[in-house]
Amino acid sequence: MSSRTEASALAADAAPHIEARGVCVDFASGRGAALRVLDDVTLAIPRGSFVSLIGPSGCGKSTLLKVLAGLLAPVEGQVSVAGMPPAAAARQRRIGLVFQDATLLPWQDALANAGFLLRITDRTRPAEAVRERARTMLGLVGLEGAERRLPSQLSGGMRQRVAIARALALDPEVLLMDEPFGALDAITREAMSAFLLDLWQRTGKTIVLVTHSIDEAVFLSREVHVMAAGPGRVLATLQVPLGYPRTEASYADPVFGEIATRLRLLLREGHAG
Repeated sequence: MSSRTEASALAADAAPHIEARGVCVDFASGRGAALRVLDDVTLAIPRGSFVSLIGPSGCGKSTLLKVLAGLLAPVEGQVSVAGMPPAAAARQRRIGLVFQDATLLPWQDALANAGFLLRITDRTRPAEAVRERARTMLGLVGLEGAERRLPSQLSGGMRQRVAIARALALDPEVLLMDEPFGALDAITREAMSAFLLDLWQRTGKTIVLVTHSIDEAVFLSREVHVMAAGPGRVLATLQVPLGYPRTEASYADPVFGEIATRLRLLLREGHAG
């Protein structure tokens, strides 16, 4: 086991880095009454861990991610990230967000896009320092030499790497990812999963991933939180007892198949509400 992996394993045993207790979220319905979309969600995510949220469409996975990011306040319950309310953690740039759509500025090159969030959130940092940080992050995600390419000159996977570099430029403690590879083809998606796993092991970030892919959740995660709909809630939490680093051979491991089967059964239960 590598020193980075050992460090991540020790970190995962520490106190929760992200904690949600009894979180409830209501949305207004068309008739004016409140519609409960999340109900009594409780999570404890250790520092340096990699966890996935998986569940049927409409069960509130993305809503929960917005709560953890400080973009949405619950009507009941408490949430903390790095020992503080999520909105405060976001203001201190402790949280990075990556969405399914890379949302790059089409008229700016990869270097400018990677430095965009840092540039607008830290006005005191010299422009050259922002560019150097962006250049370093592009190198971290394997895009050396692509700094001057426009988004239209990048593949889907490369655009997502720029989006990840943009989030990492803030040096967040927590990386929240909402279906970042959902629009990619199967082979590219597997390659991006391997890339993300390597990135996690090199940086030690706490990562929370929303995904619809059972294989992706098992391959990447230490634990998987399975959500159900009607209203959204955590149905079960499964540990993934596979060692790191994980490789293509991990997909053929009997333990992988066992966890994937259990997740599939839980997802069926979650679809039934």
